[in-house]
Amino acid sequence: MNLIIDVGNSFVKFAVFQEDEILYLNSVEENLFVNELEIILQKHPEIDKCIISSVGNLNKIALKRLKHRLKVVVLNSATEMPFRNLYKTPKTLGVDRLALVSGVVKQFPDKNALIIDAGTCITYDFITEKKSYLGGAISPGIRMRYKSLNNLTANLPLLETNLPENVIGNTTESAIHSGVVFGVLSEIDGAISHYQQKYSDLTVILTGGDANFLSKQLKSSIFANSNFLLLGLNHILQINKIE
Repeated sequence: MNLIIDVGNSFVKFAVFQEDEILYLNSVEENLFVNELEIILQKHPEIDKCIISSVGNLNKIALKRLKHRLKVVVLNSATEMPFRNLYKTPKTLGVDRLALVSGVVKQFPDKNALIIDAGTCITYDFITEKKSYLGGAISPGIRMRYKSLNNLTANLPLLETNLPENVIGNTTESAIHSGVVFGVLSEIDGAISHYQQKYSDLTVILTGGDANFLSKQLKSSIFANSNFLLLGLNHILQINKIE
């Protein structure tokens, strides 16, 4: 049984896998890491392996305690992957993106695939049908766009994410919603179109915190799965041997 831990910028996600099936899933603030770990290990004493993906700051004491209890893989550029990484600067490639590409290899083998992760940032990652990872793109996520309009201007307010009723905003608030949301939707649809021009058999996966919000509005045919990164991490753990 595998324990999957994804340390993000704000929260830590925990998942327990029995082979490819998720038995437990929860997200907590970083200061509750140790408490959540104890709860999980009490509920699932069969857990013997763990993988950690961290784009945030992981408490060293918590990590030491975890390694004392389980066999642990800390994901980095040197970890064995189920694909060929052709990124020119592999050490700078985010571990979250490595996990997403691994998820594609597991769920959509032998497919040209574009993975779009709509979270704090929106990342685009492309892997060929021959399991060669070529790279992608990074742009600001929805909340980052709302915050930047507020932080970098004198008079624009900080708004909560909302789907605008009309592309033409007739108030400052509706204009911001239109610019942010329709801007993101147009960007994603445009990116998909560019890839489809070169790869007509393209499989597109949308994941991340904003996946459900965006999936219903996109013109393109996609697979939406907010837990795709966790599936990828579990696949990496399955293929890595831990002493």
